[in-house]
Amino acid sequence: MFRWGVLSTAKIAREQLIPAIVEAEGSVLSAIASRDHDKARKLAAHFGARHSFGSYEELLASKEVDGVYIPVPTAQHVEWAAKAIKAGKHVLVEKPLALNALEIAPLIELRNQGKVLVCEAFMVTYHPQWLKVRELVQSGAIGTLKQVQGAFTYYNVDPDNMRNKPELGGGALPDIGVYPTVTTRFVTGQEPVRVQAVVERDSNFKTDSYSSVRADFGTFELSFYIATQLAARQSMVFHGDKGLIEVSAPFNAGTYDFHKVELYNQRHTEAQVWRFPGAQQYRYQVETFGRVAQGGSGEVFTLEDSVKNQTLIDAIYRAGETDGWETV
Repeated sequence: MFRWGVLSTAKIAREQLIPAIVEAEGSVLSAIASRDHDKARKLAAHFGARHSFGSYEELLASKEVDGVYIPVPTAQHVEWAAKAIKAGKHVLVEKPLALNALEIAPLIELRNQGKVLVCEAFMVTYHPQWLKVRELVQSGAIGTLKQVQGAFTYYNVDPDNMRNKPELGGGALPDIGVYPTVTTRFVTGQEPVRVQAVVERDSNFKTDSYSSVRADFGTFELSFYIATQLAARQSMVFHGDKGLIEVSAPFNAGTYDFHKVELYNQRHTEAQVWRFPGAQQYRYQVETFGRVAQGGSGEVFTLEDSVKNQTLIDAIYRAGETDGWETV
């Protein structure tokens, strides 16, 4: 069994990753840490973890933990990932891993020295609907891909929410802009060469709250918008000369909408539909990570992938300051 430790009692840990660990085959929730030991103790008791700690350092020193999940505020991800690697733990760190691509290189060096598995938690890359979309696009089901369109929005004006605090790494691009980019790269296996963008910032929070992006991948374009102060919407469309693919709930499948991939033919007169009832992307992520960390087979989201995706996000920020194209 792969023994998990969780650093912090963050909402995503409570609602998504810890339940996934409890349900996952080959995994066990061993420990939870919080700077408030009472919170850690209560959460550990609720989910059946054997150990709780009043500091992250204590958990990292524990011999009862093989790997850790890190959902601390974004601005602290690199710091605690590095500490966990140095402690000899495998590391699954919540996205975004870093606030710029240059921060990831030291983690790659530490990973190589420590011979541990370190991954950014892009759960979407483990969902069977995205494996299906990748299969369809790369097999030529829609012919030559020309355009990818995406949207990811929600409404959040809570001043106490981490996503609205720049000092904690808040903002729309770090939180949700990474999803249209990573799924497009995952499906096509291609990387962008240049990007244009409009990036708007909230006058009160000072975080980026809206972006409209156009990324040139050479043979096709990705265009998407994201926002933290618009009505909720999720969509991804892959459009080719022989057909198109629509993903109903690309990022929060099962919560925002049903797990569904639709393939339409050239004249929109025929459609094929794939549904994935009961699919749990967080559980698949936990199971795959634990298996690979123990020497088994599986496809994980590597730190090298993280560098490429963050390099695109960095370029989008730069493009938001100009009127022209920015090289990725």
